[in-house]
Amino acid sequence: MTHPALIDELKTLVEPGKVLTDADSLEAFGKDWTKHFAPAPTAIVFPKTIEQVQAIVRWANERHVALTPSGGRTGLSAAAVAANGEVVVSFDYMNQIVEFNEFDRTVICQPGVVTAQLQNYAEERGLYYPVDFASAGSSQIGGNIGTNAGGIKVIRYGMTRNWVAGLKVVTGKGDVLELNKALTKNATGYDLRQLFIGAEGTLGFVVEATMRLDRAPKNLTAMVLGTADFDSIMPVLHAFQSKLDLTAFEFFSDKALAKVMGRGDVPAPFESDCPFYALLEFEATTEEVSDAALEIFEHCVEQGWVVDGVMSQSEQQLQNLWKLREYISETISHWTPYKNDISVTVSKVPAFLREVDAIVGEYYPDFEIVWFGHIGDGNLHLNILKPENLSKDEFFAKCATVNKWVFEIVQKYNGSISAEHGVGMTKRDYLTYSRSPEEIEYMKAVKAVFDPNGIMNPGKIFPVQS
Repeated sequence: MTHPALIDELKTLVEPGKVLTDADSLEAFGKDWTKHFAPAPTAIVFPKTIEQVQAIVRWANERHVALTPSGGRTGLSAAAVAANGEVVVSFDYMNQIVEFNEFDRTVICQPGVVTAQLQNYAEERGLYYPVDFASAGSSQIGGNIGTNAGGIKVIRYGMTRNWVAGLKVVTGKGDVLELNKALTKNATGYDLRQLFIGAEGTLGFVVEATMRLDRAPKNLTAMVLGTADFDSIMPVLHAFQSKLDLTAFEFFSDKALAKVMGRGDVPAPFESDCPFYALLEFEATTEEVSDAALEIFEHCVEQGWVVDGVMSQSEQQLQNLWKLREYISETISHWTPYKNDISVTVSKVPAFLREVDAIVGEYYPDFEIVWFGHIGDGNLHLNILKPENLSKDEFFAKCATVNKWVFEIVQKYNGSISAEHGVGMTKRDYLTYSRSPEEIEYMKAVKAVFDPNGIMNPGKIFPVQS
């Protein structure tokens, strides 16, 4: 779409100044955190109302213009990348919290509400929004819903879909649907709300979301434990999980810790050097709970699973321990990492990680591998750091070969090629490793119902259909 007349038509659908075509805006709003695809949108449009979104979608159908949604653009699958002349629909100006219901513990949000904004809103009312991750300060609720975002608290609280009570959406046909209406119990046929969660904007746009809140956790306490090997992490998880209700159970390798420690702004958890580390969190509501945690720690040391450990004694120490995990992604970004977000059932994690580690190490011994992830829910983040002697293009080409091997192992273990980052364009061509051909055909058929003209974020999840 390049005809100036079409841009002029688009400008009539929104408020003055809310369509941008300058090079800097196209670059900024046409991409997410992935670096594999060059942004090439035609225009950026900023609706402020549901009616304006509906008008944009209907216009796009009439003019056969592709639309790509844009939230905080923190995604890692290129689901928000406009690489083929799309019009980017940014929800930056639909960023209000519309209504709070203290009895239902729900909040109605516009899609541009930033995740941390909702977390702070809940906290001010003595409540809690538990979906949390490193990009919470810039990611938006609409994008969280579009990718079914997970994060560091999934072991206790689940994914984003667990907290979506209702949705208002504009479909690819331009219809407005109100889905589930915040009901806890609703046995009236298909739950279309769930189809839109994780759909990456391929069925339509979320224009309003009713989000559930929870009670605020009390006296959150973290422990960082160093283990002698990766196999020891799983019995440690089992030991703590059998006695305590964990709110998080994360892991990271010594290489991940070394990169974070190299920043110089976070103290080491303890003096011992270990190949792997576990970070767990729980509510220390009584002294008995804290004592139980220490007893489990001592048991793990006696069994030889844990070499050393520390438990937070203050809010500041809690934050410092979490920084060891949360700073990893930002720190390793300097090395242009090739990221893979994969999952298997928890019991299969050790064998799965060993196989992936071995095959990457065998064929690319000069590649530094940094492991971390949400081990309590089977989600591993494989990060391969670019050697200095390789260009970005050469490095990503080699990693494409690694991808195939990794996903063959994922398939062997009945896992997922994308645990929480979505499919987008980065994993589109590998979908068959997690979904059967029959499933994919049903998914395409669902898209055709909601988006018959194929204008909604085309080329994401699966290739554009001819």
